[in-house]
Amino acid sequence: MARPSNDKTTGTTPARSELEVLKILWKHGPSTVRFVHDTLNEGEKTVQYTSTLKLMQVMTEKGMLQRDETNMKHIYIPVLEEQKTMGLVLEKFLENMYNGSIGDLLVAFLKNTKSSKKEVKKLKELLDQLDQSE
Repeated sequence: MARPSNDKTTGTTPARSELEVLKILWKHGPSTVRFVHDTLNEGEKTVQYTSTLKLMQVMTEKGMLQRDETNMKHIYIPVLEEQKTMGLVLEKFLENMYNGSIGDLLVAFLKNTKSSKKEVKKLKELLDQLDQSE
């Protein structure tokens, strides 16, 4: 099945619930509403089937998903690319939370008690690599 053009989805930043659906589809590939719904409900929260169905229908209308109707079970396929979309989500988060400052984000990360020594070490290595390449 041919993929539609991404023209109308350029710059689309999905809402949190839309991002949860996209993550499932990126991880597992094209899937039915039932599969996405069951996967969403593996977590702590409970989502009604009709809510998942409506959300995926709206995402299809927005151009985030494509629906393959060639079989009895409709299969939903993500149209948005994972890396591009996650980059947009990160940019929006950075702008909203840290006024676009990567430095402020890194300081907050380093002050966070949930940051493991391994993560901090990896970050230092990345910063050293960037410093050496300049």
